[in-house]
Amino acid sequence: MAWTKYQLFLAGLMLVTGSINTLSAKWADNFKAEGCGGSKEHSFQHPFLQAVGMFLGEFSCLAAFYLLQCRATRQSDSSIEPQQSFSALLFLPPALCDMTGTSLMYVALNMTSASSFQMLRGAVIIFTGLFSVAFLGRRLAPSQWVGILATIAGLVVVGLADLLSKHDSQHKLSDVITGDLLIIMAQIIVAIQMVLEEKFVYKHNVHPLRAVGIEGFFGFVILSLLLVPMYYIPAGSFSGNPRGMLEDALDAFCQVGRQPLIALALLGNISSIAFFNFAGISVTKELSATTRMVLDSLRTVVIWALSLALGWEVFHPLQILGFLILLMGTALYNGLHHPLLACLSRGWHRPTQEGEQERLLGDNRTPINDAS
Repeated sequence: MAWTKYQLFLAGLMLVTGSINTLSAKWADNFKAEGCGGSKEHSFQHPFLQAVGMFLGEFSCLAAFYLLQCRATRQSDSSIEPQQSFSALLFLPPALCDMTGTSLMYVALNMTSASSFQMLRGAVIIFTGLFSVAFLGRRLAPSQWVGILATIAGLVVVGLADLLSKHDSQHKLSDVITGDLLIIMAQIIVAIQMVLEEKFVYKHNVHPLRAVGIEGFFGFVILSLLLVPMYYIPAGSFSGNPRGMLEDALDAFCQVGRQPLIALALLGNISSIAFFNFAGISVTKELSATTRMVLDSLRTVVIWALSLALGWEVFHPLQILGFLILLMGTALYNGLHHPLLACLSRGWHRPTQEGEQERLLGDNRTPINDAS
């Protein structure tokens, strides 16, 4: 099936902005600058402030939703279905999960490499599958169970690669282990978020851009307010700022003032998450959830390749094996093997090109929340 220019643009936009989202956050972490009060030069380690920026990017998806709604109203376009009435508070529990999981992941990103960060996020499949069975009464297919087992094996291999890799002064072995464990913990919380969204939110037929925007609003407001008490909560060696507090937003702003490129990295993170959500939703609608999953896997390759090229991490062959196993687990869990087997079956029967295209176009489109 030939893609249109618009579909190619959406796929490229999702791949590029998804890669920029992780790389820009890691780029900000690599900067060093003086803080407030003449404090000596230190790394920009402000994960909670970065999480606030990410939620600001998600919040901006509300603007995109209302622009699309106005355009659909003017052009009598039925692509945006009439929205049912619902309470915005439905999004508060998943937003709290999103806020906690995202904050943990930004803390972990300070401790481990960008590629390991991206690969280990595949653990969400394990917990989403288990929680959907326990709380949603869903029955997983045998291939999905195999996918979960493959994902566990892939995580073990990626973890071994991190343990055996050479670590610099910025990423000590103890930090890498802690960071990897925090990423896994964050995926448990993200899986709870997905189950909550499916059980309570998506039955109201809320447009995905609107859902992301409302969750972004809650996350932005709540975490912004929490920056105040975090300024006074001691965190000891766990903290990356000179005062040793859980978060020092004033120190972050001082560092940004002394090193403007940090502001560019933060702006890249904020804008990329907004465009990534829009592109991901559009790819699912215009192509399929399977295409979105494949592009998300390619994003890991791009992040890994650029991290190696920029000298942010050292190559280890076990990472290739771990990534391939994780990719296989993700493909099995999301059912990617079904169209592959169908293509092989059609290849044996040698169908005409027209008949093959008709079958591909007739595939069912899965909801956006099933594409994770």
